[in-house]
Amino acid sequence: MKIKIFGAHGLESTETKFMSLLIDEVLALDAGALAAGLSFSDQEKIKAVLLSHSHADHAMGLASFAMRTFVDGSTVEVYALKETGDALTTHVFNGVIDPEFTRKPATEKPALRFHVLETYKPQVIAGYTVLAFPVHHSVPAVGYQVTSAEGKSVLYSGDTGPGLPSHWEYLHPDLLIFDCAGSNRWSARAPGLGHMTPELLKPELIEFRQRKGYLPPVILVHMFPLWENEITEEVVELAGELDAEISLGYEGMKVEV
Repeated sequence: MKIKIFGAHGLESTETKFMSLLIDEVLALDAGALAAGLSFSDQEKIKAVLLSHSHADHAMGLASFAMRTFVDGSTVEVYALKETGDALTTHVFNGVIDPEFTRKPATEKPALRFHVLETYKPQVIAGYTVLAFPVHHSVPAVGYQVTSAEGKSVLYSGDTGPGLPSHWEYLHPDLLIFDCAGSNRWSARAPGLGHMTPELLKPELIEFRQRKGYLPPVILVHMFPLWENEITEEVVELAGELDAEISLGYEGMKVEV
């Protein structure tokens, strides 16, 4: 399983892009930079998109992606919670912000088609077994465990605050990709907004190791760039305390599990 991160941050700039990951060139996790991070030929390879939630920094690239499929007559298949699909259909793909891609160019073959995912119910999507699980955020949101046919799996939390250990019994990832939006000085505020900091992650990772008997490599994403130097220092300290492999993701990062 080859994973490429082409959007790793919570703010956009010339150096940073909104959240988007790609598995084996065919399955996208979130769509913040889905179009901007890929050539047209690479976009054509994508078989499905998994959305963690409806916020723009995780979904805004879907509009440009759907415009391409509208033009070439194909359909982008998107999997998400019902609440996520409803939010985007009502507030974005409504003919006011963006075209009604879920009904155009034709209802039987739209440019954009949403499929409802239920939590804790594994589903085969584009050849991968996908398990969605609820996470703590300011709107309905899920994280995903994606498992290849060879049995390799990655866990992507999406945006979340503390509380992930309640899911550990259902999960067996070879790689953890976690939200870490802020530095530790933001720890008191982060849970209410549905985000993590290094010190909030620490007990979650300790409990994972205690319950599962191992701790796979951890990649942290969704950093706010203005705090990234602080986050980096705190993550180095955290990795030392836990004797674990923990690093920050970045645009263009490639990982194989």
